Amino acid sequence: MKKIIECVPNFSEGRDMNIIRQITEQIESVEGVKLLNVDPGKATNRTVVTLVGEPEQVIDAAFRAIRKAGELIDMSKHKGEHPRMGATDVCPLIPISGISMEETVKYAQKLAERVGNELKIPVYLYEEAQKNSARKNLSVIRAGEYEGYFSKIKLPEWKPDYGPVEFPAGPGATVIGARDFLVAYNVNLNTTSVRRANSVAFDVRENGRKVKNEKGEEIVQPGTCKAVKAIGWFIEEYGIAQVSMNLTNISITPVHIAFDECVKSAFNRGMRVTGSELVGLIPLKALTDAGKYFLGKQNRSAGVSERELVRIAVKSMGLDELSPFNPDERIIEYRMKESETSSLISKNLKEFADETASESPAPGGGSISAYAGALGASLGTMVANLSSHKKGWDDHWEEFSKWAEKGQKLKDELLLLVDEDTNAFNGIMNAFGMPKGSEEEKKLRSEAIQTATRNAIEVPFRIMQLSFESMALLKAMTETGNPNSVTDAGVGALCANAAVRGAFLNVRINSTGLTDKAFVAKVAAEGEKILESARKSEKEILDIVNLKMNGS
Repeated sequence: MKKIIECVPNFSEGRDMNIIRQITEQIESVEGVKLLNVDPGKATNRTVVTLVGEPEQVIDAAFRAIRKAGELIDMSKHKGEHPRMGATDVCPLIPISGISMEETVKYAQKLAERVGNELKIPVYLYEEAQKNSARKNLSVIRAGEYEGYFSKIKLPEWKPDYGPVEFPAGPGATVIGARDFLVAYNVNLNTTSVRRANSVAFDVRENGRKVKNEKGEEIVQPGTCKAVKAIGWFIEEYGIAQVSMNLTNISITPVHIAFDECVKSAFNRGMRVTGSELVGLIPLKALTDAGKYFLGKQNRSAGVSERELVRIAVKSMGLDELSPFNPDERIIEYRMKESETSSLISKNLKEFADETASESPAPGGGSISAYAGALGASLGTMVANLSSHKKGWDDHWEEFSKWAEKGQKLKDELLLLVDEDTNAFNGIMNAFGMPKGSEEEKKLRSEAIQTATRNAIEVPFRIMQLSFESMALLKAMTETGNPNSVTDAGVGALCANAAVRGAFLNVRINSTGLTDKAFVAKVAAEGEKILESARKSEKEILDIVNLKMNGS
């Protein structure tokens, strides 16, 4: 899985579109970074920009934007309603997928150090990137704002984390940090009463409500959801009241839990939740987790495709009640995807076969092996899902659901390797096509060939590992799965073993071009073990299939 982070820099300019455009052009100049949104505000004189991508590219894009903002925005002339202290007022990094908060913090610190050292802009760390608890909160750091920072920066306790201990009048200072993803989320009620909507909001929000105890003392009664802020309001456009929430940490309170808590509270107060509304974008995992949650409540297998999990989440929470919900537009990872017209796995079966049969050397045996492995894992997953829903087997649905989820994961990884194997082959061809005139060029070309060759070994070796791993699923399904589908699991085992054997051929042929013979020997030895284990597993699975077919 790719490491993806989001960055949401706030620039102190919301009126001059020429300046805003020059800043966003810096972001768009970095390959691999996707500019998702540009939201200028005239009254606040502030623009909030959202970009996503892999960490190194994102912090490079953020650095370029901060540099350009410092060149174009003169804070000594800035006026606006929003608190601010610099041309780039705040720049948070947010982990989206494939990356931990701890790793994200390191990237925030890396960006902050570069801004301080190269641009000579004072930088303060905040939220998770700040070790000093007294300086974690943005509003505390920004207190006094731009006008007050000329003297504030001189105080020992407000020495910047990076950059000069002088406050530059033009760009001011900036705050860089790492925080969790914030989801703006509204739950729709079948009432027009703001007071009743507020009662639900107070039930669920972390701060709860003020009540009197048995002694008549006023105390705070916490709500049911931590890391949630909420209030009730009436939306004239839709003619309904909503519970409007900010989920400040969806790893603590996910969207589906916030929704269900609103459902419980509304029901207890004589109301119904009719649907909900997401404001802005959301990480894919938030919706796949929701899909699994609602399937689990139905005692149904969660081992379905990613798109199906998203569909279940949308329908379960009524995200399409007020307006259509297009996952490709609203899920961050889907928004990041480029056109897949050249992707092998985006082709239909005929197109894929035609592409393989063409005169081009790729896709070749490695991609076909990965696809065969994906089909094997898919058959095992199918049997697990059928077993999970088999009449009379209700007590075992969770066991089969876990197997199906594992199968879906294996299938998805192997499908990615269908394209990755072709990319690895193309990488070798590109390396051989590099110039080789000077000694330096020859050296660079040789290094590139070796790097590409090693990758072309590692990819089919990974296909071997995953395909063999799927055999545990297939064996379990032949032993305990729906007996009516035992031959499907047997065919899956044949596919898995073919994938292992085919991928190993690619490992061996590509190993001939690698100079690192120790690595070649290690991979060959491990590959032989997997090959033999897969052969044994296939035989064991087919023996079980034959016994069950014969009525034993």
